[in-house]
Amino acid sequence: MNSYNIDINKVPTHIAIIMDGNGRWAKARFLPRTAGHKAGVETIRKVLMECQRLGIKHLTLYAFSTENWKRPKLEVDTLMNLLSTYLKKEVRELHKNNVKITTIGDTSQLPQACIDELERAYELTKFNTGVNLNLALNYGARYDIKNAVIDIVKDAKCGKLDIKDITEDTITNYLSTKSIPDPELIVRTSGEERLSNFLLWEAAYSEFYFTNVHWPDFNEKELQKAIYDYQNRDRRFGGLK
Repeated sequence: MNSYNIDINKVPTHIAIIMDGNGRWAKARFLPRTAGHKAGVETIRKVLMECQRLGIKHLTLYAFSTENWKRPKLEVDTLMNLLSTYLKKEVRELHKNNVKITTIGDTSQLPQACIDELERAYELTKFNTGVNLNLALNYGARYDIKNAVIDIVKDAKCGKLDIKDITEDTITNYLSTKSIPDPELIVRTSGEERLSNFLLWEAAYSEFYFTNVHWPDFNEKELQKAIYDYQNRDRRFGGLK
């Protein structure tokens, strides 16, 4: 059931979410930060299934940024263990629900257990046609753009690419997000109102939705609320209606 009057024919094709507030959620309950991250994993399941129900094709989750390595080792280790455990436990159910798993970011730097589970998930779900669950892991938008520039320069030097032919689409096609459309809606939970190096190129015409709700409390109703808000905006892309 929709708690909000959502037009199913006008849901975003791609929603991206900055999952923020696990630590604050735990602190408010006098629990360790790791408990917040574990609770946050449960939210992923709810939100993903609601996206499936509403017909949203792509869901990108900012799971671990290039800057997150600066956090305490225990917290980083917990996040990595949660990732491998989540995939190990959930991948068959995700496959059964026709979910496709992809990633953006430099996953080669993750622990081997995570890499192994990701490879297994890619292989099992690669032909699925439901929601594409796109996990941003060891991802930073500036790092991604820098790598795109390097690859463009390399291809121009060896004659694969003529500099005169470089367009915005060329740059898009060198980014790690090249196979998915730009997000129409970017959601950030827990009250912060910034992108934090997330999808900087792709967010040029995204609508932003900020909520004070911490990620572990962000449920199906909160997702519907964000989509309802999106559907009531006037998207002109620089023009007039």
